[in-house]
Amino acid sequence: MIGIVNYGAGNIFSLTAALDRVGLLYGMINEAQDFQKYDHIIIPGVGHAGAAMQKLKESGLVEHIVALKKPVLGICVGMQLLTAYSEEGNADLLNLIPLNTLHFDKRMEEKVPHMGWNSISPNGNSALFHHIPDGSYVYFVHSYFIESDPVFSAAHCQYGIDFSAAIQRDNFFGVQFHPEKSGKVGEQLLLNFAKL
Repeated sequence: MIGIVNYGAGNIFSLTAALDRVGLLYGMINEAQDFQKYDHIIIPGVGHAGAAMQKLKESGLVEHIVALKKPVLGICVGMQLLTAYSEEGNADLLNLIPLNTLHFDKRMEEKVPHMGWNSISPNGNSALFHHIPDGSYVYFVHSYFIESDPVFSAAHCQYGIDFSAAIQRDNFFGVQFHPEKSGKVGEQLLLNFAKL
């Protein structure tokens, strides 16, 4: 069973629709004791990273997320929350993966936000990308990116600059794209996560 952290900053409907499509069971995590009901955890997120972090703090769930030993997947802003710091709101984040979330603006010439389909290249042998070929297309909507890193990037993407399309450290995983909007590739990724 997958537990979805329900802290008021995620597009939960499209995520649950995708989980329904692939037959994965799920429930909502509204308070600390809910974590024990699930063996996999998803942190969704849309909008502003600083505001999302504030909502997560107000939920009282931060210390419980940081202590998790189960597989955790952050999606979009949920991925950014796993990093140390975001330029969006000048915010300190969960610091589970020692990377920074930066703004595309002034770092490249392409249109911001990065919106639409783009190809990704998985790095190494991340179990999150099992059966997902190099060059697969996924759906992005973001103005902030996580720097590419040889240690913590599980996949990278090129959009004016090279950035982390996915990150991982121990049991914590994150994807900048939206698997729930990425067709069969996104569905495969959700199935892979459920098997971790």
